[in-house]
Amino acid sequence: RRGGPAAPMTLPFDLGAPQAVYLALVLLGAGFVRGYSGFGLAALVISGSGLVTSPLHLIPVVILADMILTLQQARGIRPDIDWARVRWLLLGCLPGVPLGVWTIAQAGPDTARAVISGFILLMCGVLWAGWRLARPQGWPGHGLTGLVSGLANGAGVGGLPVAAFFSAQVIPAATFRATLIAYFTLMDIWTLPFMGASGLITRDTLTATALCLPLLAAGVALGSRRFLSTPPQGFRRFAIALLAVLAALGLLRSLA
Repeated sequence: RRGGPAAPMTLPFDLGAPQAVYLALVLLGAGFVRGYSGFGLAALVISGSGLVTSPLHLIPVVILADMILTLQQARGIRPDIDWARVRWLLLGCLPGVPLGVWTIAQAGPDTARAVISGFILLMCGVLWAGWRLARPQGWPGHGLTGLVSGLANGAGVGGLPVAAFFSAQVIPAATFRATLIAYFTLMDIWTLPFMGASGLITRDTLTATALCLPLLAAGVALGSRRFLSTPPQGFRRFAIALLAVLAALGLLRSLA
């Protein structure tokens, strides 16, 4: 008999089998939330994964995966995108992204977990409170929101400030969802080169992205199908509550 036994498969980031199974469930659920409500994928994956591994590992993974997943939804969302909002948000995020990436790249796992969890909890509080703006917002409001979003996208959670900003305005559900997805994709394209330059993208990142994509794609497909039959206003509150629980657990772990 030639050769010895086949070497066991090594999972990215030195994950064990129990952690991999848990992350698979997180990925499937996060994909469903993204397909249904248009936001929450990165925040759910990063806050959920932070309970079993360093959140720094999954930040570039979800950004890469989110860009690819947009191709799955592009045809269906194109007519509903508000490109004027996308442009002003994107201009605001341009200076914020490199500063956000540089800051998170200097942090250790526990510091990153605490900062990300605290920020997610803050955004969940804003979303849950049902904050409303008194008048329609022009370019200054969108530009400032884009700046905050760009800073937060260094930690992969740049979608939450925009989701909170949109939730405070009267925007049709289809436009809300499509505009978020379009903006996230362009912001992620801008974010990736800075992550590569900061050393956050490794061979494990690419392997993990390839392994995650089927689960995320399945979740997005199920969530998108659900969106077509039932508008997601009520479901958003469930997603926010789930995010808050995961973020609170992550914060507790970072302080333990």
